[in-house]
Amino acid sequence: MDSAKLMGATLFAVMFSLVLAGCTQTGAVIGSQTANNTINSTTSATTNNQTTGDTDMAGTVKKGDTVAVDYVGTLEDGTVFDTSIEAEAKKAGLPARPSYEPLSFTVGAGQMIAGFDAGVVGMKVNETKTVTIQAKDAYGEWSDANVQAFPTKDLTAMINATPKMGMQLTATNGASGKIISTDANITKIDFNHALAGKTLIFRITLRKIGA
Repeated sequence: MDSAKLMGATLFAVMFSLVLAGCTQTGAVIGSQTANNTINSTTSATTNNQTTGDTDMAGTVKKGDTVAVDYVGTLEDGTVFDTSIEAEAKKAGLPARPSYEPLSFTVGAGQMIAGFDAGVVGMKVNETKTVTIQAKDAYGEWSDANVQAFPTKDLTAMINATPKMGMQLTATNGASGKIISTDANITKIDFNHALAGKTLIFRITLRKIGA
């Protein structure tokens, strides 16, 4: 890496001294706590309606509504990465949560990734819909610009530990990263979201409209 990039990374380290994180980047995966959290009313998310139960109840979801949904999130290869349903989590071998319940949020308020937010609009209570969300409407494309290089000696002092491959770190500004390479001189940390660059598929069931 050239000296300019290394200097930039060093400044980043000074500003956001790193601390060891106890969790991975995939926690609360559908929340909008990423750089790509702009609500896009023209999202490219595609939907395939799979209706279950009684969908004749009056009212459909619109922007500004508070809703509660159950969901199962998978990658294109079928791997489940997140769900609000305990049985699905156990089946997929996901780490246990303290509790499982439908996810509540306000549609269009920027609380969710754009594709998920847009996907629930028009749904009725008890309706189930499958929504396919491209990376740009989820956690963005993977970018080399989000990989930072740090002098290994300096990083070791900041985190009070020896950097190791795969170690999860969190900067004081909230950015989460994973060490992807390290040697005696330079350690590289990938600050891209763990789901950056991936197409996400959600099976969403609307449980409630209203607080």
